[in-house]
Formats: sequence, C-alpha cells, structure tokens
Amino acid sequence: MPTSRSYGDACGIARALDVVGERWALLVVRELLLGPGRFSDLRRALPGASSNLVADRLRELEGRGVLRRRKLAAPAGSRVYELTDRGRELEPIVLALGGWGIRVPLPPEPTTLSATSVLLFLRASARPDPAAPATTYRLELDDRVWTVRSASGQIDIQPGEPAAAAASLRTDPRTLNTLLGDPATLDAFVSDGSVVTTGDPVALRRLLRAVTGPSPAG
Repeated sequence: MPTSRSYGDACGIARALDVVGERWALLVVRELLLGPGRFSDLRRALPGASSNLVADRLRELEGRGVLRRRKLAAPAGSRVYELTDRGRELEPIVLALGGWGIRVPLPPEPTTLSATSVLLFLRASARPDPAAPATTYRLELDDRVWTVRSASGQIDIQPGEPAAAAASLRTDPRTLNTLLGDPATLDAFVSDGSVVTTGDPVALRRLLRAVTGPSPAG
C-alpha cells in the first residue's frame, strides 16, 4: 500500500526523503529520465519490485507532484508516466548518486541492469568528436526502441523510432554495457548473434568508441 511515513525532521534533506526515500522510488524516477514510460516498461526495468509495489510508488510520486500520467494520442492510446518539471529537477541528483555508486562494489549475482541505466551512462560518458557529422542511430534494447543522436560533441537520447537512422543496433542492456566498455568486442558479439547491426558500421563504431569512463556494471 502507498505509504505516508515521514521522518518528522524539518531539514530539507529529510523532507526530500519523505518524498523520494521509499524503496524503488528513485529507480522509478531513473527510468523516466529519458522520457515517458508505460507501466509495463517500468515493471520490466524493475523486475525485483512487484507490480503492486511499483503501482504504490507511482501513486505516491504522482501525489507528490514528481510525475504525472497522460494518455498518448491515437493510434497508440496507451497511458504513460512522465516526470513533471519538479520531478525533472531530480535528474542531477539521481545522476550524481549514480556517479558516486560506480565505486560501490557490485551486489552478488544475479543482478539486473536496465536499458535506461546503460543509456544514461552512454549519454553522460560519450565524448563525440565535435567535428564529426551529426548522426542518428536506432538502438533496440529488450524490445524497446530508442533514438540516439550525436551532434556537436553531444549525445541526445529519446524513446521511440527515429525518422531515419544511419545505423542500427539490437541487443540487450548487459551486452551493450560490455560494448561500451570494450568496443573491440563488437565483431565477436555480431558473430555469435548477441548483437544485430544494420547500416553504416563506421558510424556505429564511432558512437561506441566515443564512450569514456567506468560502466554502470563495472
């Protein structure tokens, strides 16, 4: 059931934790940082949380003004959750926690790694050549499609199909995480079927090689 527990502490930190300190709350926020998501998307990304628990966190965060529900226009017509402006203010906080957490030892297996986690790492860690041509990519992770655009030394990532893409890559989040850490493994993953690519291989390798820094899964 939704909780209304409070620390009863007047400090701003405690009051913030009254809103987003419940278990799974910040991970729900994480999953919406790149754009709206359906309930089924959130459940898939957070397999350790039951449907009822995710629903409770969503109700709490909506009630606190962190996120909202809306209905997509036809023909989709499905309902999605998205961050409000107030919820969006949590982005630098969540990303800072992620940067701090990279140095924390990994939990024992089995572990999960969501597509959003890997894509946030890609967006934050990629340093594309500013002189390289603007390029659009299609990434498909766990049956969900993302549009990745590289331009002027920056990476932008949005959910959904691109109008056109120079290159496409389909895999799972863990394999993409490995690729970002070691782009030289691409050929081996393509050979064993773990990765499927189409389009310009030079552009795709340029994206993978733009990433620097430790990956979210070590």
